[in-house]
Order: sequence, then structure tokens, then C-alpha cells
Amino acid sequence: MSKRGWLLFSAMSVIWGIPYLFIKVALEELSPPFLVFARTAIAAAILLPIAVHRGIVRDALAYWQPLLAFAAIEIGLPWLLLNDAERHMTSSMAGLLLASVPLVSTLVIWRLGDSSVVHGSRVLGLALGIAGVASLAGLGIGAGTTSGLGVVEVILVAVGYAVAPIIASRRLSQVPPMAVIALSLTAVALAYSPVLVLSRPTRWPKQSVVAAVLVLALVCTALAFLVFFKLIAEVGPTRATVITFVNPAVAVLLGVTILAEPFTLGMALGLPLILFGSTLATRRVPAGVAAVRNPPAE
Repeated sequence: MSKRGWLLFSAMSVIWGIPYLFIKVALEELSPPFLVFARTAIAAAILLPIAVHRGIVRDALAYWQPLLAFAAIEIGLPWLLLNDAERHMTSSMAGLLLASVPLVSTLVIWRLGDSSVVHGSRVLGLALGIAGVASLAGLGIGAGTTSGLGVVEVILVAVGYAVAPIIASRRLSQVPPMAVIALSLTAVALAYSPVLVLSRPTRWPKQSVVAAVLVLALVCTALAFLVFFKLIAEVGPTRATVITFVNPAVAVLLGVTILAEPFTLGMALGLPLILFGSTLATRRVPAGVAAVRNPPAE
């Protein structure tokens, strides 16, 4: 990986390692759908005018179908599910379970035609990663740090996070990242706007909740997506999801030290399995193997 790639990787590892803490704080007074609306509306209010000023919105609208797909799969559905999941589990557990994103991404790439994923080390990596997720989920439920519903919700989030970068890479590569982000956030904010009537807070939230929403919107959304698209362009969609190797460590550190969440046996056993499995599952296949697995078309 280039120096630029490592810099982007490091930035994303931190930026998307901290949302779990701030989601937990925001949910003290806000409903899951309202938090999605607030996070996307604030970020869109900043990025959309910039995109319009640059004159990149009109051409981007020609790609409205993949744009809507990206918005729904990367933002609209996953953020609602993740917000609701954190009502049933610790922020640390949510971050750890999402370490499975590279595993899901590898399986998706395989189903899309990359047969090199059947290489022995990758199969072993997938098996170890799945065992790690099972350890986290099973022991987490037993320890009371999560619930079955929460686990299912976070796994669905992982699927969205694995598929969306592939859409961005294959269908939106000709669209300026700023336009993709601004339009996606705007679309989600508009879709969630009815929550202003249905589930808005009855009083102004306390300062810590407001601060959490602002960090989620400005740092973990607006800034994060700009950096993430640059990372995809630099290293590719599958390797870009490897930021989830470091995200969990940040999530656990913040959850344990700031929110006093427990560090359980399931975390101690599951995290190493997921990280090692993800490393094997996403490693580059030797050239000789790739040539055998994927012979040139005739």
C-alpha cells in the first residue's frame, strides 16, 4: 500500500472507530430514525451547497439509480439498523461485530465472479472469521452484552457496508465523490424527514447529545465519506473495508474507558479470530494461483 493509502487508511480507522460511542450517547434522548435524519440532514446541508457550487450535481443525477442504491445500502438502512442495535448491545460489541465486513465483502466479490476467493488461505480465513463472529455473538448473548436481535441487525449492517463500496467502485466511479456523498445524504435525509413529526424529541436534548450528533454528522459522516472515497480509489473496494481491522480496537477502547462497558470473554476470543480471518480472506492471491483459477478468456 502507498504512503497515501496508509494515511487514508489510518484516518478512516479512527474516524469510523468513534461513531459507536457517539451513537450510544445520542440514543440517550433521540430515537434511532431521528438520529439518522439529524446526522444526514446536517451533513447534507454542508456538502450539497458545495457540490452545487462546483457544478457537479446535474451530471451526477444521470446516475440516479446506482446513487439511490448506494444511499440505501450504505446509509439509509444500515444506520437505522445500527442505531437500533445499539439499544440492545454495548457500543464495543457493535464495533467488534462490524469487524466482519471484510469477510462479507470477500463473499460478495466471490459471488460476483472472483473465483480466486476459493484459494485455500482465503477459505481458512472465512472459516476463522465466521467462528469469531459466532464466538462474539454467542458469548455476548450469554454475558448480557448483546441480544439476538442486535446481532442480526449488525450482521445486516455488515452486508450493506460490504456491498456499497462495490456499487461505488463499479457504477459510480465516473461521478465526483462529493456529488455521490451530497446527493446520497440528501436523499436519505428526505426519506427520513417524516420522523420530524412522528418521533422528534419533545424537548431540546442535553449538551452531550447535541455534541454527539454534531460529531456524527460533521466528522463521522461529511468528512468520513470524502476520505473513504479517496481510500476506495487508492486501494480498491475490498481492501478499503479492511479499515474494520482497526475500527473495533478504537470502539472497544472508547467503550471500556469512557462508557465503562465490560470487556468479555467473547470479545477476547472472537476479535482475534475475526481479525486474523479477515486478513487471510482479503490477502492477495499468488499470481500463479490466480492464473489457474481465472484463466484468460478465449
